[in-house]
Amino acid sequence: MRAVIVGCGRVGARMAQVLDATGHEVTIVDLFTRSFDRLPATFQGSAIRGDGTDEDTLRRIGAEGADLFLALTEGDNRNAMSAQLALESLGIHRAYAKINDPVRAQAFAELGIGTMCRTTLIADALLTALGEPASGDPSVREGTSHGHAAATKTRPSADSTAVDSIAREA
Repeated sequence: MRAVIVGCGRVGARMAQVLDATGHEVTIVDLFTRSFDRLPATFQGSAIRGDGTDEDTLRRIGAEGADLFLALTEGDNRNAMSAQLALESLGIHRAYAKINDPVRAQAFAELGIGTMCRTTLIADALLTALGEPASGDPSVREGTSHGHAAATKTRPSADSTAVDSIAREA
């Protein structure tokens, strides 16, 4: 699988490391070269300095037609914009944006952008750890090309350290 990741913060670097270690072709882009210091010395993918919200940059780094696109910066709007470019201009059919605000996550998913809401993921993980039921709010939402979002509930297990996979609607 060919994956493009925008944002080499903690989450982006971790995803790049795991995908690379499991044999996938990974390209990660970030505005700041020092962000790539988070990648392990064993990283075999490409780390490119650039603006992941700029269509020309994404084309230059070879994002066009990638199998997976993950927008994992700290900005909800930047992530949504990046993922939207991937879907609408770069021919990428599987794109997700990390969104902190649950209301925005739902709105962006309804516009066709897949979203992962860190707020509901963490809250549900804590509730589960406390033995309480999860909130029932979806943490991962599938965007669709028709603008109708499909919600996917994720319930972290007691021993999970990350979301094990991104569920796709069958």
